[in-house]
Amino acid sequence: MTKTRTRTPFAPALLALALFGGAAHAALVPPQGYYGGIEKLKSTDGKFRCEAAPTPYTGPLQFRSKYEGSDKARATLNVESEQAFRDSTEQITTLERGISKMVGQYMRDGRPAQLDCALTWLGTWARADALMSTNYNHTGKSMRKWALGSMSGSWLRLKFSNSQPLAAHQAEAEVIEKWFGRLAEQTVRDWSDLPLEKINNHSYWAAWSVMATAVATDRRDLFDWAVKEYKVGANQIDEQGFLPNELKRKQRALAYHNYALPPLAMIASFAQVNGVDVRGENNNALQRLGQKVLAGARDPSAFKQRNGEKQDMKDLKIDSKYSWLEPYCSLYQCNGDTLQRKRGMQPFDSFRLGGNLTRVYDPSAQTNK
Repeated sequence: MTKTRTRTPFAPALLALALFGGAAHAALVPPQGYYGGIEKLKSTDGKFRCEAAPTPYTGPLQFRSKYEGSDKARATLNVESEQAFRDSTEQITTLERGISKMVGQYMRDGRPAQLDCALTWLGTWARADALMSTNYNHTGKSMRKWALGSMSGSWLRLKFSNSQPLAAHQAEAEVIEKWFGRLAEQTVRDWSDLPLEKINNHSYWAAWSVMATAVATDRRDLFDWAVKEYKVGANQIDEQGFLPNELKRKQRALAYHNYALPPLAMIASFAQVNGVDVRGENNNALQRLGQKVLAGARDPSAFKQRNGEKQDMKDLKIDSKYSWLEPYCSLYQCNGDTLQRKRGMQPFDSFRLGGNLTRVYDPSAQTNK
């Protein structure tokens, strides 16, 4: 069971409101956990060695889909095309995972080489204006927004940390953030004005990447777009907590409902701390969706009854797929079974959301892993 949690904005947000006279003019901020400092500063580089940056991807964003040849449900995996997709996007994914890992290591150990390596990788791609091609297909523009969310999500931990790791790297940070801004602007163009029947989890993930970038670059226009897209998503959730466009995914409907939750919960969390409370949108739709997915993970029969398909539960058995519980439980008071499940699966680490979310949202958690 969960209920709405009323949260008081933390000191940095209150200070910004006082200085600028209202939320409309306040500097954008992330949730409080992003201000966390380096856990245990280590002065030597230890065994860390910086690998060469992956080659910046500047070509057309035309990639094969792992569901190539599937029907409109896009639910049947094509093994051959999935391998082709992974091969052609390898440099992008290497960047995403690498940045998330290095930033996480740096926030744990504070080794200068870890920060320098992350900045070198990002700076190399920024100067190449990578991922900016306007020659793209659906899978290509999807990779762009996924990568942006991964990078900006990790960047927030550096930008806002009270250890101030970027203080001595302002010139490099400016180059990187300007690139993030360009990517976000293109992402907005990629995913705006879609017909409702085409708006699904991809749009939510696009909105998350733009929200993370909005806060990283203090761009109110990007923030407003992400909130607008969140509201479109929330208003797709029906009275029973189902997303009609994810129900179309046949045997993977439940998995895609679960996959829709991380970006929606992150956006709501970021909006909340900047004075925009979207929890009540469409009669508390986000909470309804979360409860439906958690119930479905225990007993998926409601999904079969709704779309006639026995659900593929493979993804629902992976703890990291529930990373949305961290921001969700900052918005709603999780207790009982929900809290027990969350604690049993911690820590949650998702490179597409910028790394270790348990450290951000529940740093005092006594993890069992």
